Amino acid sequence: MRVRNLACVVLAGALLAVPSWPAETPEDAAQAAAESWLKLVDAGEYRASWEQTAKLFRGAVTQEQWTQAAKGTRAPLGKLVSRKVKSRQYTEKAPGAPDGKYVVIQFESAFENKASAIETVTPMLDPDGVWRVSGYYIR
Repeated sequence: MRVRNLACVVLAGALLAVPSWPAETPEDAAQAAAESWLKLVDAGEYRASWEQTAKLFRGAVTQEQWTQAAKGTRAPLGKLVSRKVKSRQYTEKAPGAPDGKYVVIQFESAFENKASAIETVTPMLDPDGVWRVSGYYIR
């Protein structure tokens, strides 16, 4: 009986010694949303990408407007060659948008027909608690 009690104490001590992982930051959650969304855009799935944008975005831009704009901007660039995060900035104020929780993410990107580009993706925390893209700009 003493051995079992000792084993329980050792196990309990080991469980207490396991480090707790930090909670996901807004920047991490927003980046994951941005990268998932960019995969749709990269694949030319513009209608699907519009459906996964923030409520604010869908209220400002129709699906047809987004599809035409995205095709016109992305198609000439060719396929994505590489993309890496340049910066991430959490903010609660975005120009021309209501106060909320936003993360402005800049990616250094390369495409078949454009060797160097900066993509700016701005996910926001939607009312349902999910991070979704509210803005996209490429230069």
